[in-house]
Amino acid sequence: MASPYQPSLLRLLHGLTSFGVLGAWVSGVLIYSAYDGRWGKLPIQPPGDWIEWHGYLGLVLLVPAIGLALYSFSLGRQRLGRASNALPLIALALALVSGLLMEGDWLEEGQLQATVYSLHLTGWLLLSVSVVAHVAGLVRRGGWPLAGSIVSLAVRPGDGPRAWPVQLWTYLRRSRR
Repeated sequence: MASPYQPSLLRLLHGLTSFGVLGAWVSGVLIYSAYDGRWGKLPIQPPGDWIEWHGYLGLVLLVPAIGLALYSFSLGRQRLGRASNALPLIALALALVSGLLMEGDWLEEGQLQATVYSLHLTGWLLLSVSVVAHVAGLVRRGGWPLAGSIVSLAVRPGDGPRAWPVQLWTYLRRSRR
């Protein structure tokens, strides 16, 4: 049986988004612990302006996340039928949009009841749960070979960066029919 293969553009966008989500999640936990902490605090708080870093990470994450969403709704549309693939995108969109609407000084001023902040926390909680479900579903469907295919660096002929415009163009031509 042939080992599973994921398109290189999907792997690139998925990887960049995953690293961005991880960085934003870690910085978000540090911010939550320092300014909110209603459900627990970390025993130590690293120095630095983590709100600024979290905001920068969110802005940087926006680029690959938009790319992944565009890919998912075009070339990867058939995979969105699975809730374990669609829910992380929805949760990420909620977290990013609510994060863009937040004011950096709200938490420093103790404004923990702002609706947008609650939406942001909800988005990141949903994202955390849905990423776990996404990985579990992936392993359940295809085992570790399928899970490994998303982090593989192997590129098949005709699937490198030069082929991405052709892949997209082919999809667009087919979808017009």
